[in-house]
Amino acid sequence: MPESAINTTGQLTTAELSFDDFKKIVINDYRIGYESRQASLIGRREVLTGKAKFGIFGDGKEVAQLAMAKVFKKGDWRAGYYRDQTFMFATGMSNLHEFFAQLYAYPDIEKDPASAGRQMNCHYATRFVDADGNWTNQAESMNCSADISTTGGHMPRLLGLAYASKLYRQNKQLEYLNNFSVKGNEVAFGTIGNGSTSEGLFFETLNAAGVLQVPMAISVWDDAYAISVPARLQTTKEDISEILKGFQRAPGTNGYEIFKVKGWDYVALCETYERAIAVCRAEHVPVLIHVIEMTQPQGHSTSGSHERYKSKERLAWEDEHDCLLQMRKWMIASAVATEAEMDEMEATAKKYVREIQRQVWNELSEEIAYELNEASRLIEQLARESQFQDELLEVVTELKECIDPGRKDVVAAIRKALRITVKQPTSQRDVLIGWLASENVKNEIRFNSKLFGDTQYSPLRVPNVSVRYYEDSKYIDGREVLNACFDANFERDKSIVAFGEDVGAIGDVNQGFAGLQAKYGDLRLTDTGIREATIIGQGMGLAMRGLRPIAEIQYLDYLLYSINVLSDDLASLSYRTRGGQKAPLIVRTRGHRLEGIWHSGSPLGLILNSMRGLHICVPRDMTQAAGMYNVLLRGDEPALVIECLNGYRLKERLPANVGEYTVPLGKAEILNQGTDITVISYGSTLRIVLEAVKELEKLGISIEVIDPQTLYPFDIDNVCGNSLKKTSKLLIVDEDLPGAASAYILQRVLEDQKGYYSLDVQPKTLTAKAHRPPYGSDGGYFSKPSLDDIIEAVYSLMNETDPHKYPAIF
Repeated sequence: MPESAINTTGQLTTAELSFDDFKKIVINDYRIGYESRQASLIGRREVLTGKAKFGIFGDGKEVAQLAMAKVFKKGDWRAGYYRDQTFMFATGMSNLHEFFAQLYAYPDIEKDPASAGRQMNCHYATRFVDADGNWTNQAESMNCSADISTTGGHMPRLLGLAYASKLYRQNKQLEYLNNFSVKGNEVAFGTIGNGSTSEGLFFETLNAAGVLQVPMAISVWDDAYAISVPARLQTTKEDISEILKGFQRAPGTNGYEIFKVKGWDYVALCETYERAIAVCRAEHVPVLIHVIEMTQPQGHSTSGSHERYKSKERLAWEDEHDCLLQMRKWMIASAVATEAEMDEMEATAKKYVREIQRQVWNELSEEIAYELNEASRLIEQLARESQFQDELLEVVTELKECIDPGRKDVVAAIRKALRITVKQPTSQRDVLIGWLASENVKNEIRFNSKLFGDTQYSPLRVPNVSVRYYEDSKYIDGREVLNACFDANFERDKSIVAFGEDVGAIGDVNQGFAGLQAKYGDLRLTDTGIREATIIGQGMGLAMRGLRPIAEIQYLDYLLYSINVLSDDLASLSYRTRGGQKAPLIVRTRGHRLEGIWHSGSPLGLILNSMRGLHICVPRDMTQAAGMYNVLLRGDEPALVIECLNGYRLKERLPANVGEYTVPLGKAEILNQGTDITVISYGSTLRIVLEAVKELEKLGISIEVIDPQTLYPFDIDNVCGNSLKKTSKLLIVDEDLPGAASAYILQRVLEDQKGYYSLDVQPKTLTAKAHRPPYGSDGGYFSKPSLDDIIEAVYSLMNETDPHKYPAIF
């Protein structure tokens, strides 16, 4: 890396400013930084006094963030972590009111627009989806993608946000989407702590951005520790920019521009960020700004004190090199402000922050106090006509004596009062029940809503279009049906892109995209490296910026490499912003039966448990898969589609409306009518169940075969439960491990659909073995449900019901 690429000093350019203007800018910067510091100090005290549950703050990082904010423009994006409050204040994307509202978990979008109280403090987001599900104008606003707590977990999303600018700049067909971009001139800003640069997601993202050459600016806040772990135990050479020198671009190569600057040097920081972002924005070159010699005055968080692990010498150094102290000294020495002026400014700022903190706390407290008083009044009224008066009044007393009460205390008191009077129904008790029901509706919205956007654009609301066939429609390979579907959709919607390993030149390993790169260009169908986590992140960022990405993970078994991005980030996005952000990413993969431990995956239990917030589609063939893609590409919610690995070369009839017909999500389909037993299965195993129908008929058994088609949502019309009313017997056939996806299906059918009440015999599941299947056909036969297994499992249920008619086989 050439020495010129490492910037440790610099001069602030002021040629176009008068000294008075310059002073105003610097003083305003310091005021914002000082207010941010006071918010951190007060925030910690609020946690320690019990008013807030947890606190994690950006103290010690203020000056670098002021410099970064100066080069952040409308249309730009942030994907950062929980130290960036000063940057958010300086850009206007957040403010002190919202800071304290989030600290107190204020469950109100107006008070905490980032998360409506759902995320712990310093987790930021701007709302770019309105209440009706419409996109706002991202090109005219500053944009912050929703933070997550898992350190480094936001990096793959950052890649996608930056990659969108590249597509908007280079693909002229996207110019009509001018509410998302101004010719790709936007920069995606990422921040990360020095400790989290040890994460694999950091390195994977770093490499991918260098290959793609996207306008991504990563700032590493380096205070030499990761909680208690010093840099010598986490980073080779104790210096992340030192070990990344190989990423520095040189003539004729791709790569990065790398900068290094001290976190307490205001002038150098301003100059460094101006230079770094200028090249990033103009040339679409990723940049890394390593900000060293930072401090963390209050330690990592409110969970402990940094005095436990930092030496006295280190603590003394941090006191001396506190960035605000150093900036203050520089301002006085440079005649920007006198010491007296600084003292007055700080006193005013301290008072202002304290006033806002009290205002926010009082607003929330008054809301809860009103509900508490109303609940107390209703319980007291109940007590006056109850034989349990003393117990009820004790409930009221306990409620009124709560220190810093919350809504949980109010609702818990009401529920306790109702339990006490359960055997004494009265009109006043009915009033209390009604009030609780009303509060439950409000609290459902506050705390449990928006796992999905559920707006007018939901894929569940896409109009149903039946599949049509010509009289002479040909039978072709299933892969060709998919190919025709993708072709039609790429032609229809210029915002659709697809990428993944082997997706571009060869059209994916199973030829679903064959020939489409040649037709639509390598900006729309793109090969990637082997990097599953950033393939998902790349798609998520694109989806947040108005594009319609299909991110391909080559095999379902490899989805695990990206599970933290899918689970922590994508699946929780709508919920953690209470519908304020969306990312309609389609993740395409293939799984179920093939050969061997890592090419026959069906880990649906893991997926269902970790990816609530995604639609989980398990089509039995490529015609059904194509119909699901047609739905998802017209909706606005994320989904995972798992195609059957052994179905690509099976013959299917080519639909006449291959890019238009739909397979509605959540609509189970009865594939074979029967009267004796209900069999539920999906994906590749379903084909084997259908093969068993004829032999079971020879044995005098009529089975009803149901394909749920999607596991999330699952059978919203209760097809399975209604079938049980007829058959009274249930078998679930599943390629997942025992107690995994089959347990999920059992819960939905027996509990949600009340199927338990229709059963005459214990329901059974037929699953794979607890281990993964070994290689070879024999391995699959003895490890996953076979035709023989299915026939015998059905027969055993019939034997249990009527052993005389169906004697045991063996």
